[in-house]
Amino acid sequence: MTLSKVLFFALVACFLSSAYGARFDITNRCPYTVWAAAVPGGGRRLNTGESWGLDVAAGTKGARIWARTGCNFDGSGRGHCQTGDCGAVLRCNAYGAPPNTLAEYALNQFNNLDFFDISLVDGFNVPMDFSPTSNGCTRGIKCTADINRQCPNELKAPGGCNNPCTVFKTDNYCCNSGSCSATTYSKFFKNRCPDAYSYPKDDATSTFTCNGGTNYRVVFCP
Repeated sequence: MTLSKVLFFALVACFLSSAYGARFDITNRCPYTVWAAAVPGGGRRLNTGESWGLDVAAGTKGARIWARTGCNFDGSGRGHCQTGDCGAVLRCNAYGAPPNTLAEYALNQFNNLDFFDISLVDGFNVPMDFSPTSNGCTRGIKCTADINRQCPNELKAPGGCNNPCTVFKTDNYCCNSGSCSATTYSKFFKNRCPDAYSYPKDDATSTFTCNGGTNYRVVFCP
């Protein structure tokens, strides 16, 4: 191979690695249809067993993937979902409405690390597995408890279980002042999903990292 060809392929590889920081394979294993949502990425209907591959640019942060349930969309992609609705559209460009189980991530951040978590700060609607699939990173996260059935009465919502901030909107649950701590309600979520965020200051036991360039899977109802 000539030097010019070597340089060409090196430039192509460099472009691809900078354009796509990670691939997310999103799979629905629930015994019902969900409408997967991603910001960035949009949204797609997933029947049981179907998957959606999503390439996300390096450096992306503040990103989320979630499942919407109880949706009904027309041919133009307008409609509504019982949980996780993102402005009455099929292809989301805004975050979803609670309650919804969230896969959150930021790519290629400090020391070129990816940061990822499962968050119940917006409540819970479907069980989830969020795990790396490449690059030698093996520590994944799962939240598979039957939270909807066990949900305290005051947090119950159609199709899911609300976080107390959504219901009560007080500082001790929402952490608006930045000084809140665990509560009886946050412990309800934490006891069932120890690796997931149960309230906004739950960083120490709920944030995970992989080297940049890792790919991931998100499974609904693993």
